[in-house]
Amino acid sequence: MGTDPSLAYQGHVARQTTDARAVFGQTMGLVAFTVGFFALGAWIGRDIEGLAGIFILLGAFIPLLGLNVAVRRGSQQLAIGLLFTFGLMFGLALGPVLSEYASANPAALWQAGGATALFIAGFGAYGYATSRDLSSWSRFLFFGLLGLIAVGIVFIFVSIPGENIIWAVLGLGLFALLTIFDFNRLRRAGMEVAPLIAASIFLDVVNVFLFFLQLFGGGRD
Repeated sequence: MGTDPSLAYQGHVARQTTDARAVFGQTMGLVAFTVGFFALGAWIGRDIEGLAGIFILLGAFIPLLGLNVAVRRGSQQLAIGLLFTFGLMFGLALGPVLSEYASANPAALWQAGGATALFIAGFGAYGYATSRDLSSWSRFLFFGLLGLIAVGIVFIFVSIPGENIIWAVLGLGLFALLTIFDFNRLRRAGMEVAPLIAASIFLDVVNVFLFFLQLFGGGRD
């Protein structure tokens, strides 16, 4: 007897669903561990002073670049190690900033953390649920990031009332789109690129947290 086409199709859909869940679980697990390494780095680096934090921040992008190479070469374990190293170094660099907020307004950290969780969950769920391929957004988002950086540079030299709030709101708007975009990529991703997408989502989480921290912390620099 021949195979029932409807049963074969149902089996194919079931396998795709199982694979998608596995990739989602793997990626979000990596994000969680990377956030943990970030928190550890922030605690270790809370007393870093001067230019050391800037050098560590710049150095953090070395493992991030290495992560891209490792993923292209199919070195999954190396990619995961580089991802965790990036999270740790990013935390070390931002440790003094977070420590300052913790000393001046510790409630802002909890408020920013809760708002970030809701923000990422909401926009991430939308991006993952939509069946539309949003890869065409990449160019727009790239120029959006450049524009946000340009606005930040302008604010360094030009004083505008409420500039920190304006910067934070613009940043949250852009990272809402980036979060939707990254979770939409996750919907279509294979296990081999899980560390790379985890790095993107981790950066979404950290940037959203920092923008909320500016808002809840009273626009501190």
